[in-house]
Amino acid sequence: MNFFIALLILLFISIPATVLTWLISFFTFNNGFLTASGISIAAGVVAYLIVNGIVKVRTFKKYNISRKEYVYIRKNLKEAKPKLQRLRKAFFQVRDVAAFKQQLDTIRVANKIYSITKKEPKRFYQAESFYYSHLDSIVELAEKYAFLSSQPKKNSELLISLQDTKDALRDLSRVIEEDLNQVLSNDIDKLNFELDVVKKITLKPKNLDPNEESRRIK
Repeated sequence: MNFFIALLILLFISIPATVLTWLISFFTFNNGFLTASGISIAAGVVAYLIVNGIVKVRTFKKYNISRKEYVYIRKNLKEAKPKLQRLRKAFFQVRDVAAFKQQLDTIRVANKIYSITKKEPKRFYQAESFYYSHLDSIVELAEKYAFLSSQPKKNSELLISLQDTKDALRDLSRVIEEDLNQVLSNDIDKLNFELDVVKKITLKPKNLDPNEESRRIK
């Protein structure tokens, strides 16, 4: 559960439950102030835990994953976020106008994969290569490229290394685009199926009017 949902639960469930329990305990059962406060706090905690559990169960059911899977995926997404920030920082440090569009496209694709899997956690399994390997590789290469580009004097050896790194970044950017295609593969298949159905419907010959058919025979 994210922070915003947890905060809403605290405000709209736990606090009213705590206040109501205190009022009942203090005025109805004539408990002392400290006793009523202790009981009301305990009731608020219980109310929060119950609602928190219900929200989590509904979340797992919505995404069709288990609690263990959800925790595992969220952990990987949490680890990926600073890597994406490092990638953006490294790319924007480079003053290579010719490579800017490619770098911007790479950032957009990487962010798209992240946003899709964050919104639909089960798609994480279609992007495992991205999270386990490709993201780390491109961050490392981007930081290396930014470092080499920042050197004031570039000899022939440095220029060769810079070009090799640039080529590797371009190749890896294509790999990440394939990662996005893999994440969207189910949607693409579904869309192609729907397009095929529409084509069959629109291309299906219309039934001729019987009178028209008889006139053609004559």
